[in-house]
Amino acid sequence: MAGVGDFCFLFMPPGSRSRKKPDAASRRRRKELPAETGASRESIGARFSRWRHQGFRTSSFNTVYGIFLLGPAWVLTQTFFGLFSQASSEQPFWKGEEFWFFSLGAALWLLWFIGSFWAMGGPRPLRIYVFGHELTHAIWVWLWGGKVYEKQWWSRDGGYIVTDTHNFWIALAPYFYPLYSLVVVVAFGIGSLFYNLTNSTVSFLMMTPLQWLFLLLGATWAFHLTFTIWMIPKGQTDLTSHGVFFSLVIIYLMNVILLSVFLVVAAPDLSFFSYAGDLLLHAEDFSEMIWNGVVNYFTAP
Repeated sequence: MAGVGDFCFLFMPPGSRSRKKPDAASRRRRKELPAETGASRESIGARFSRWRHQGFRTSSFNTVYGIFLLGPAWVLTQTFFGLFSQASSEQPFWKGEEFWFFSLGAALWLLWFIGSFWAMGGPRPLRIYVFGHELTHAIWVWLWGGKVYEKQWWSRDGGYIVTDTHNFWIALAPYFYPLYSLVVVVAFGIGSLFYNLTNSTVSFLMMTPLQWLFLLLGATWAFHLTFTIWMIPKGQTDLTSHGVFFSLVIIYLMNVILLSVFLVVAAPDLSFFSYAGDLLLHAEDFSEMIWNGVVNYFTAP
């Protein structure tokens, strides 16, 4: 069987100047079937194996997968809003400084993002987003055991990486993996190893380290969310290579999961145990609803 070719994750912001794309050796080379394998001689098992190794690139299979994933998306969404309602009504979650500083950071970034369109004709800082976008691709390539051979990730005209590994997790990671929010968390964690930042009352610009943590988390999360929403309609190959519908469902699922994690961590009286219990309860309700719908459909006169 022919060897696997290289893969290129290319990011081109809308309206960017045209530039030469990576050469042919940097783009994906399609795998070919062995010469002795013809369409008439290929077994069903071999055909499914070929489709699996090719990644179901733009086939209808990803659309089918996306439809089946709508069920988990519904369950996760119900669970998230149920926990949010519980945290808002039974506990003073929305009165806590975690919520307000997170919201303040998100609001400040949103004002900057909208203002940059008016003042500079487009979102800024675009280079920082391109860097984070391509670095996220690279991180997920390394997580999957791949290698990055070539990269360009500090340009307002777009960026790319060339790698030997490709799947939909790597392609979609920049749309659900808030890199800069994780950098903030890791930096706070490292600082906490040497100083009690959580309970510190030392202030910088009238804010404690914990307040700075939630302010920066809000700003970086809003940075991730606004640029993700801005980029999704622009026809990025990250989405089209695996099917737009399937990609959007995966992006939505992963972002809801991340929001749920943030909620459980920020709300003092919520726990991952209670989250798992509510998730199981909503999954049972959804399964019962689907089962009753199927039974009624086939038994109706």
